[in-house]
Amino acid sequence: MSWLDKLFGQREKSGAVAKQRLQMVLIHDRSDLSPGLLELIKDDIIEVIAKRLEINRENVVVNLERTEKDSMLVAEVPLLPGNGRSSPTP
Repeated sequence: MSWLDKLFGQREKSGAVAKQRLQMVLIHDRSDLSPGLLELIKDDIIEVIAKRLEINRENVVVNLERTEKDSMLVAEVPLLPGNGRSSPTP
């Protein structure tokens, strides 16, 4: 890692950020959930899962998907290597 990387850190590519923002706008347009509420739900999901598993918090994605009959909240939570090897904590 160069000293510039240490100084400025890794940033998300603008295309990825734009895609996430567009997804949030589309979710808001297609549902009754505000983007703010969806972000709060995402934060809660991250907090709960991180109590038991090591996860990649930056890449968690929460979407609201609709079919003709149902709406589904879908969370993609990337796990870090080594999960499930230790005994669970109460």
